[in-house]
Amino acid sequence: MQPATFESLVDSQTPDLWQIETRGPGPQGALPLTDELLRNAPSGDLFGLTQNAGMGWPVAEVLRPQYLILSTQGGIRGEDGRPIALGYHTGHYEVGLLMRAAAEEIDRLEGLPFAGYVSDPCDGRTQGTTGMMDSLPYRNDAAIVLRRLIRSLPVREGVVGVATCDKGLPAMMMALASMHDLPCVIVPGGVTLPPVSGEDTGKVQSIGARYAKGEISLEHAAEAGCRACGSAGGGCQFLGTAATSQVVAEALGMSLPHAALAPSGQPIWLDIAVRSARAVVTQRLTGLSMNKILTADSLHNAMVVHAACGGSTNLLLHIPAIAFAAGLERPQVEEWNRINLATPRLVDCLPNGPVGHPTVRFFLAGGVPELMLHLRALGLLRLNALTATGKPLGDVLEWWEKSERRECVRQVLRERDGVDPDDVVMPPALAKARGLTSTVCFPRGNIAPEGSVVKATSIDKSTLDANGVYHKIGRVRFFATEREAIRAVKGQSQPAVQAGDILILAGRGPLGCGMEETYQITSSLRYLPFGKEVTLITDARFSGVSTGACIGHVGPEALAGGPIGKLRDNDLIEVRIDTRNLTGSINFIGEGDATFIAEHGARILAGRTPHPKLAPDPELPADTRLWAALQQLGGGTWGGCVYDVDAIVNALANAPRMGTAPCSLSGEGSSSSNPAAGSSNPESGTDLLATTHGRSSC
Repeated sequence: MQPATFESLVDSQTPDLWQIETRGPGPQGALPLTDELLRNAPSGDLFGLTQNAGMGWPVAEVLRPQYLILSTQGGIRGEDGRPIALGYHTGHYEVGLLMRAAAEEIDRLEGLPFAGYVSDPCDGRTQGTTGMMDSLPYRNDAAIVLRRLIRSLPVREGVVGVATCDKGLPAMMMALASMHDLPCVIVPGGVTLPPVSGEDTGKVQSIGARYAKGEISLEHAAEAGCRACGSAGGGCQFLGTAATSQVVAEALGMSLPHAALAPSGQPIWLDIAVRSARAVVTQRLTGLSMNKILTADSLHNAMVVHAACGGSTNLLLHIPAIAFAAGLERPQVEEWNRINLATPRLVDCLPNGPVGHPTVRFFLAGGVPELMLHLRALGLLRLNALTATGKPLGDVLEWWEKSERRECVRQVLRERDGVDPDDVVMPPALAKARGLTSTVCFPRGNIAPEGSVVKATSIDKSTLDANGVYHKIGRVRFFATEREAIRAVKGQSQPAVQAGDILILAGRGPLGCGMEETYQITSSLRYLPFGKEVTLITDARFSGVSTGACIGHVGPEALAGGPIGKLRDNDLIEVRIDTRNLTGSINFIGEGDATFIAEHGARILAGRTPHPKLAPDPELPADTRLWAALQQLGGGTWGGCVYDVDAIVNALANAPRMGTAPCSLSGEGSSSSNPAAGSSNPESGTDLLATTHGRSSC
């Protein structure tokens, strides 16, 4: 293809272009105005009616109740389904169909539908790239814009939020959760199908590492990469962050029963949008609003369901953020630990085993309501929590247990895939017999005095002892960038990562790079033969599809002075994770030939300087630096990486004015260790406007 000529850029030379109209007839008829409206309504409300008529809505209907449909739609989809322009991912490519179905139902119910869009990125597409530095901060930005769009339709009477994937759906939940007095319903965007033959979208992300290590051929990589998405729409086929977010939206009561994880593009998927539109209209008519649905009880239920399905650890960031938006107390580590100890994992879904069914089978096995039936029997749910239907959870589960819908979808799974639904969503006794363990553990130690996170249920069973304990003592391989680490994993730099290594990836928390996901590394370790014998410890986070002995969210992060950033190559580390009792520790216990107890290791680390390679990523965007500084005031990672406006305003009010003596707002007592609700303590010393080094003078 040749560059365009100057002439073709400035003028198309098409005579028809000059057939220009300078006036239009405008809509026919008259607005249904009244004396009261003209005298008392704001001018904006009146001009809005003019705009409604101008866009072509029947003039007689412009005073109908207004409902806003928001989505994360991306790409341009032709009427025949072919792309005119691609989206970032399959998860938002088809959601426009859901919006249309919802809008048509609102119109049928004599409402006036509006639509707005805030698209979202693909975390799979940005793995291992600088785009990942915008991933988690984007969630906050999108939630802000979504809230602004809601408020910018001043007389809206309800909101339908349509979203699918890792950042768009949590952002949508945060935005709707903050609409306390408004009827709101989430429509999950569903899932893409697995291919008839080939690899799922989790495994296929490791083709580069497997090819580099000689595990697969170029031809296999090309074919697997081509066909991993079995259909054009929906989130990935594994229970990663996108799918877990859909499950959590339903468990919170924000979605209709059995809405999460429907196969995108199919009639049962579209029907959810129709009924969700019906639900938001019903909420308005009955006086139901978000603050009656999102309560401490619904938050508890969501945490229980997260544990029971073996969900993504990223929801430890998103659920507190949703709670904060709803004005609820954010769960602390102790509550997460208590719930995970009490709740068995009952779902066999990718990336967890023992079989690893795709998410569409979770839906067909009965999805969230089926899982909740078992949790109800165990006495783990709060059945009085209201749902988007207006009925309490207990009534919803009574309906589900006897419903034709339940029988039909479970029969489809038996007939189409030859799978027993109880092998996907298991009764507790069967799950225990098959060795399923509870989901999340929070190891502490002299490397992570504020704690860390590991999905204990996904650690390879062959690496556990008879008591279900993962115990590893190994030497450190220290990396300050993901780029260096993946090269060593692939064997492209020496010494290569090998079995028995403790891979330390530091400086990748919020201050270093926006707290990137490291699935490029964890997927490689999962699918390389030696990978299960490598332990990864990092202040970054993980993709929801990550598995193995991967310990993330280490706090404090390295660039906030955390001891993980003071480790060196060949330091001796001990890792112990009890996958049954959900206890764990990660400790520095030796250097050179010397070994010592954890307390002595803590003293040595306290006296060390940070690793010389430790520095913020030179490509860290200013937008992400600002997010990293502000989220620390909102409770940091344990508080959901939120913006606590009161804390920020208080910190600014207490900061010296321009021209006064320099000061440092950083130091001990970072609010990242305080995930409680409400404003952070402005006296805590947290850096408000951190430089790329996490410190600033003001």
